[in-house]
Amino acid sequence: MKKLIVVLFSIIYIMSSCDTVSKETKLDEKMNDTLNIVSYAENFKIYPIESGYKLVIKDLSSENEFYLFNDTVSIPNDLTDKTIIRTPVNSVVAFSSTQWSVFQKLDEIDKVKGVLESNYTTNNEILRLVAEGKIIDAGMSTNVNTEKIIHLQPDVILVTPYPTVDYSHLKELSGATMVSFPDYLESHPLGRAEWMKVVGLLCGKEDVTNQWFNDVVRRYESLCYKCSVIEAKPTVFSDLPFENQWYVPGGNSYIAKIFSDAGGDYIWKDNESTGSLHIDAESVLLKAQNADFWRVINSSDVPFTYERLKNENELYPLFKAFKEKQLLVCNVRESGYFEKSQYEPDVLLADFIYHFHPELLTEEWENYVPTYFKRLIK
Repeated sequence: MKKLIVVLFSIIYIMSSCDTVSKETKLDEKMNDTLNIVSYAENFKIYPIESGYKLVIKDLSSENEFYLFNDTVSIPNDLTDKTIIRTPVNSVVAFSSTQWSVFQKLDEIDKVKGVLESNYTTNNEILRLVAEGKIIDAGMSTNVNTEKIIHLQPDVILVTPYPTVDYSHLKELSGATMVSFPDYLESHPLGRAEWMKVVGLLCGKEDVTNQWFNDVVRRYESLCYKCSVIEAKPTVFSDLPFENQWYVPGGNSYIAKIFSDAGGDYIWKDNESTGSLHIDAESVLLKAQNADFWRVINSSDVPFTYERLKNENELYPLFKAFKEKQLLVCNVRESGYFEKSQYEPDVLLADFIYHFHPELLTEEWENYVPTYFKRLIK
């Protein structure tokens, strides 16, 4: 609360001081924005500077600047009081699978010395490296094992910020550079995917991630264009209730954007939230009972079937999508959805187009088979 009050007062002070800012400063800020090489993400910016990069990251309550230089380059004198990161980094602790999965894709997983919650992944390489002690599991996001992280002495700790968790003590005790990684705050699919560029900078492989991202953008926008002429859009809703509360994605959320770009008509498209809406099950039934498709995430070891769903909740068989067997299910234990799909929004988009408008998957998408979301048959 104290930090929040300080931040609020700082904002008020800055706003009240706007009139005193020189035209030259405003011009410099405008010029800097034109140099930003980030296209879709809203929570970080990258500015090329002489012999390196300036990285600006905005998380839940603050904005932090980092200056990245190859370890062969001399640090400019006017930046000696700034946060400097030498690249390529030697060791990293990654709090999220969306972070270490990029290191893995870049063939730089050896730089990852610590992770959190490895028990939730099905990635064979990560599980093997943890079992061999080459990667240390440092606990849970809500209960980080500080001693393990101190022992690792990482160059950088990639932190997933949450409003109820304070990781500031890790910086003081470990001496590592803390880099906030709020990728989950991005509502545009390409905005989330663009966070691969941050890891690319840390690994000194920015050219590789830039090309990777450009390829994803090309494929994603090409698919969007194919769907832009669609007039007959199937309706779709999402997820399952928990304790009689249905946590459905808001109308401006990441998955709602995917539905729309795939030529679907999301039931809650008019809602302006980027997060989840808490709605009672009966209200969901009233609004989504006649929806054509039902998207579901499954993380259970128990076989996922219509019979199981019917036994779990008497409301489920009342939905049209249930009756017509139009459930689109992602088994996260088999697909690596939480680790990989963020950086494959084009593939995720193709999954839904396959179900909504399969005739549009032509050319490089010919004979496409869904990767993440598959129609539940039995």
